[in-house]
Amino acid sequence: MNYTKKPLAAAFVTAVLVLAGVLFAQQKTVTVEGYVLDSACAFTKNLEKPVSRDCALACAKEGSQLVILTKDGTIYWPIDSATPAKGQNARLLEFAGNRVTATGKLYDRGGSHALVIESIHATAAKN
Repeated sequence: MNYTKKPLAAAFVTAVLVLAGVLFAQQKTVTVEGYVLDSACAFTKNLEKPVSRDCALACAKEGSQLVILTKDGTIYWPIDSATPAKGQNARLLEFAGNRVTATGKLYDRGGSHALVIESIHATAAKN
């Protein structure tokens, strides 16, 4: 019997588990506050808040993805953790053009911020 494969297999399994633990630890739960608006306006118009609820709704109904824009200008892309993933506009339509507080799992990649929303509710606008 070849007993050298057992330690090698054990080392491989250990390495995979450590890597999985590191990746899981990088996903943290956060709470963000900001306005729900369409992604195109967030970028092309450099808005601090939506022009109006009707404008955000019209863009979303045409297919523009709704995002959460915080006071410091950070944009959070609402995503789904399921596979295949589903768009999140249906969930965000009731908040379009309004300020929200959302809590969920944060995923960062290449300077982008994605949020798997666990809870979301309307928040009073701040001046």
